[in-house]
Amino acid sequence: MRTFVSFTALAVLMACRFALPTLKDTDRKLVWSDEFDKPGLPDPAKWKYDVGGHGFGNNELQYYLGPRKENARVENGFLIIEARKEKHENREYTSAKLITRGLAQWQYGRIDVRAKLPKGRGTWPAIWMLSAKTPLKWPLDGEIDIMEHVGFNEDQIHGTIHTQAYNHTKHTEKTGIRKVPGATQNFHLYSIDWSAEKIDFLIDNEKYFTITKQETGGSYEEWPLDQPFYLILNVAVGGNWGGQKGVDESIWPQRMEIDYVRVYQ
Repeated sequence: MRTFVSFTALAVLMACRFALPTLKDTDRKLVWSDEFDKPGLPDPAKWKYDVGGHGFGNNELQYYLGPRKENARVENGFLIIEARKEKHENREYTSAKLITRGLAQWQYGRIDVRAKLPKGRGTWPAIWMLSAKTPLKWPLDGEIDIMEHVGFNEDQIHGTIHTQAYNHTKHTEKTGIRKVPGATQNFHLYSIDWSAEKIDFLIDNEKYFTITKQETGGSYEEWPLDQPFYLILNVAVGGNWGGQKGVDESIWPQRMEIDYVRVYQ
């Protein structure tokens, strides 16, 4: 996959990969990261697996499996999360859902994920966060979607919060939308900048959506975001949103590739 005709070309490519700034000069420091530089299964000190095939409240079609290189692996400096058309128990597709729950959680800060998204009708990749509270009550305890994408709308990225007052079951979720041509062909940097007052959503360091605590109302039912959250990376298949236009059975396997995850506080 990576063949270069000259050292000059290599230098240009590596500069493109690493030169994109993730954070302007501030007092914040890198507090957690995964650069995916060790081949094999994802680092168990940083990632767990959310396992199951119950649809996850969205009528998703995949079965999320545990440690298995076919669905989640590190290769060539990237994390690969791959959805495959293969039967497992009661499901016709397999995939992986990686979580930092119990290993790492954060309240406020900047979170950067550089990723290239899967392509095709029926794919539903997401980079998102849930409250670290146990037991979790959704949507009361909140959800932050750093990036969501559905394959039937290839060039459109969504950044969203869900709360008791504002969520998709009521069609009241707070969401921003950004056109990103080539999101399935090229890597882009998906970020949030999260504080006690607001969350900014950014793509390639350009802010496209802001939601403030003040505009939501500020109660726990409206803004349950002043608490630690953990990170989730997954590729779903079909479901209430991802499957609105059906699932193209000819496109599999499909993968989300992640260059790095970095958290600053």
